[in-house]
Amino acid sequence: MLIKNSRKINMTILKTVRRIHRTAGITLFVFFLIIAITGLLLGWKKNSNGLILPKSEIGQSTDISEWMPISDLQEIAFNTLKDSIDRNIDLNLQRIDLRPEKGMVKFVFDNHYWGIQLDGFNGEVLAITKRRSDFFENIHDGSILDILFGTKGEIIKLVYTTIMGISLIVFVVTGLWLWAGPKILKRTRSKVNNK
Repeated sequence: MLIKNSRKINMTILKTVRRIHRTAGITLFVFFLIIAITGLLLGWKKNSNGLILPKSEIGQSTDISEWMPISDLQEIAFNTLKDSIDRNIDLNLQRIDLRPEKGMVKFVFDNHYWGIQLDGFNGEVLAITKRRSDFFENIHDGSILDILFGTKGEIIKLVYTTIMGISLIVFVVTGLWLWAGPKILKRTRSKVNNK
């Protein structure tokens, strides 16, 4: 009797888990697909021959004591961006990457995906690049919505990553149960039949 009740409970759990797994899969299919595609692209970014992540150019001197002041380099980067892309382009900096081993400085901006690479020694423009990897990363983690809606504190990203993270955990747990559940049911069925 106890084994029959256990089997009935296991079957009920299995049906519930299957329903949760199927509903989550159907509901979040597009998001899982987006995460998978952008994750794949981000994984390959350094091996994309500059298509996804721009190649880092090489400047003349690796000795930063010989480099121009950062403020001068920043002014060159800003003027280059305005002259080459758009006079009214947003100049809010996300970061300045100093690459002494390459003799180069990268300027990465907040509200668009253009980047400027300058020779640290003489300020020569080495490259004006489109940073597709940053775009894919923003899609991957949901921060693209914070950018589009202008939300502060990346609240949409936080909600999105929380939902997707919990969903993946639910998917793993329910998937494991869908794999193990029938094996447990089979064992309990054989115990019932042997009695």
